[in-house]
Amino acid sequence: MPPDRYPAPGTTHPQPVEFASAVVPPAAPPTTPDRTRAPVRLVDGLAYGGDYNPEQWPRHVWDEDVALMREAGVNLVTLGVFAWGTVEVADGVRDWSWLDDALDLLHAHGIGVDLATPTAAPPSWLHTAHPEVLPFDADLYQQPPGGRLAWCPSSAVFRRYALRHVEALARRYGQHPALRLWHVSNELGGGNARCYCDVSAAAFRDWLAHRYGSLDAVNAAWGTAQWGHRFGAWEEVLPPRGKHGAPNPGLFLDYERYSSDALLAHHLAERAVLERHSDVPVTTNIMVGPGAQVVDYASWAPHVDVVATDHYTLVDDPDREHELAMAGDRVRGMAGTREHRPPWLLMEHSTGAPSWQQRNRAKDPGEIARNALAHVAHGSDGALFFQWRASTGGAEQFHSAMLPHAGTRSRVWREVVALGADLRALGEVAGSVVEPARAAVVVDDAAGWALQHGLKPHRGLRYGREMRAWHRALWERNVRCDVVPVGTDLDGYDLVVAPTLLVLGDADAERLRAVPARGGTLLATYLTGTCDPTGQVRPGRGVLEDVLGVWTDEFYPLQVGERVDLDDGSVVTDWTERVVLDDAEAVVRYASSSLAGGAAVTRRTVPGGSGSPDGTGTSGTSGSAWYVSAMLPPDGVDRVVDRVVAETGLVPVAETEHGVEAVRRVGADASYLFLLNRTAERRTATATGTDLLTGVGCGPAVDIPPGGARVLRET
Repeated sequence: MPPDRYPAPGTTHPQPVEFASAVVPPAAPPTTPDRTRAPVRLVDGLAYGGDYNPEQWPRHVWDEDVALMREAGVNLVTLGVFAWGTVEVADGVRDWSWLDDALDLLHAHGIGVDLATPTAAPPSWLHTAHPEVLPFDADLYQQPPGGRLAWCPSSAVFRRYALRHVEALARRYGQHPALRLWHVSNELGGGNARCYCDVSAAAFRDWLAHRYGSLDAVNAAWGTAQWGHRFGAWEEVLPPRGKHGAPNPGLFLDYERYSSDALLAHHLAERAVLERHSDVPVTTNIMVGPGAQVVDYASWAPHVDVVATDHYTLVDDPDREHELAMAGDRVRGMAGTREHRPPWLLMEHSTGAPSWQQRNRAKDPGEIARNALAHVAHGSDGALFFQWRASTGGAEQFHSAMLPHAGTRSRVWREVVALGADLRALGEVAGSVVEPARAAVVVDDAAGWALQHGLKPHRGLRYGREMRAWHRALWERNVRCDVVPVGTDLDGYDLVVAPTLLVLGDADAERLRAVPARGGTLLATYLTGTCDPTGQVRPGRGVLEDVLGVWTDEFYPLQVGERVDLDDGSVVTDWTERVVLDDAEAVVRYASSSLAGGAAVTRRTVPGGSGSPDGTGTSGTSGSAWYVSAMLPPDGVDRVVDRVVAETGLVPVAETEHGVEAVRRVGADASYLFLLNRTAERRTATATGTDLLTGVGCGPAVDIPPGGARVLRET
């Protein structure tokens, strides 16, 4: 970039005009754009690198940084995530000099930049001048300054200052040759997903008016006649404040939805500014895990050019490699349709455990590479970390990094360099997609929010439990499985699992009902379809009971320490139901308690229909609908899945020994089989091709080293 674009340090940037989006967020997100976008190619090959924070270090360290980045094969870094206060040092006074130098230095060494708008971390001077932007919790305690995302999403004051700085940033760097990607804020929803202040309350009322049209409709949707809480004026409607144990479920659900939309509106406002000054792709880093997310990221995914996520495994999770795989499948499920899911991007993960975990421990030897390659196998076009160089001060001083405190003498550094070489060897995989799955798990954050709050029959249920249990059983069998949000077109899936979808709309229920009608298999677990999207219980037969052929007479949650035996040898805890069979058969029965003899798992044969558009279902072929009324243990889930997989004709991606994960990506001219050995023993798989990591031909029996990987360009 020409030097004359750089004003002298301390130059006051001209104030941009204020625009409409600098007031309260719009009442609802805009129309969802077309999701059939083309893959975004940010670099040649796969992206490798991480968050880079040169502002934390003396200038002479930067030269060492870029030299080591080249040694490690880094080709993309995220820059400026927390740099608002180090650029805008006072209100309207900006010193760009260090950021100019950093961008130019990276570009000179062939390293691309994912440039962040630094609005996740407002500067201290803004909090001092406008403390009203700080968010309030449900007890109306205002968050003090000093944290991340310390701003209310509905604050017009914060929006004005944030967009002013984004405007200045985009004007200055929108055409910089190092720029590969714009990165809006950071982990939106990670610290300010909910604010309960009066400004938020007013914006919530506007959101409700847009959603329902009238206060009478709100009263009807929320059932406010219960306890006599009918609203007579909009001003009476407040957020679900306080830690009381019985919030109105409709009020609670809608405030969760509003909060997600408010943050999305902020993302869209920043994006609109960036797009006025640059045609570089725009994203924001979401955080997808195993349960209900803090915001509805599935509704955000269409509003980014490449879906990007942060993912951190938990040291104390014995099945963390499965959780990683499921999170990757869930991100991919947000990225498009079954036939067109472009690659996504792993924006952050760690070389060790992140500092916020209670017992922060390093990853085992080989785990860094295996985790990174697993993300790539599940559809990421790269592997980025937080962060490049470990900080010596500040809140995250003990967070792991690509260049740890021990420096280049460390085992972590050696593995980082080796991983860079591996990703370069896999460069041709970039742009390919994970082969379409025939199985899907349908998830919904609203169902999770509803399940885990308020006066439910069992207040200890966690939404991610069933999602993870059924996905795990398919994953261990190497049966390819998408994790998709409600609203997804389910044509082409031969097996669809609906785990504890407590709230379920009519259109979403119809998509599920259509699966067995066209010859596929539907498996629904307890509580699915019990409530409508407002949170009100569906009386009578419910929304799925006709296709399932069974209905629930009574919920029968188990007490702490209580166990119920099943006739297949399983032992159930936490949740059971007393169900009545219409035209379904009992596959597994309760063998103890007052439920003894009753059905725990049922199956109904569904007469065949028209078949699916892509030909995977056959006209007139009978389908099946399964209902699981109990919280099955892993062995019980395994037995059901074995039968369902056999009946549905699902086959593994590849034949492997136990403990080897197999995932296939498919490109225009080749297919790539990832074989990841998560055991401490040598394992084999049946496949033929050239291992891109070694350049050696393999097959038909492929040897995979302990904890290692093979990536075959298949013959």
